[in-house]
Amino acid sequence: MRRTARLLAGTALAVAAAGFLAAPAYGESDGGGLEVYPSSVVPGGQVTVNTSACGDGGTAAGDASAVGAGAFTLAPTTHAGDAIGQFRVPPSAQQGTYEIDATCAEGGREVSGDLVVTLTAARGQVQPRGSVKTGVGGVMGPDPVQTAAGVAALAVAAAGGTWLLHRRARGDGI
Repeated sequence: MRRTARLLAGTALAVAAAGFLAAPAYGESDGGGLEVYPSSVVPGGQVTVNTSACGDGGTAAGDASAVGAGAFTLAPTTHAGDAIGQFRVPPSAQQGTYEIDATCAEGGREVSGDLVVTLTAARGQVQPRGSVKTGVGGVMGPDPVQTAAGVAALAVAAAGGTWLLHRRARGDGI
């Protein structure tokens, strides 16, 4: 019993230590990288970037030319120490991962972040449009006369089946 308890306690301690060592060091990110939101976008989408690397009231010059969006400005916000900027991914952008850069106005510190351009929406799925050509037709298919004839045939079959079941239940036979 003691051996099992020691084994379980040792395993739990090892797992906790591994989790602590693998956890991201948030204190190190205070120096700031470039945060890109959303990190995955479709061509034509709006992207917001922010960084705390430039300090309180700091500004930065952003560069999204890798994706074809060109230069943009990061300006201070009400959120202490953050500079924020926006750009739009061109509709002609190709699928792939692009590096977005920013250089602080004071000190010239450079930070970067990754932007993934996809052809499908990450958040909401692209909804299909139009009808599916299966060859079977639809409820309101191309010919309303055929649809009405089909509905009438189903109604006759249902009425006939009900009548036959009623006769069989009374004992009249089929």
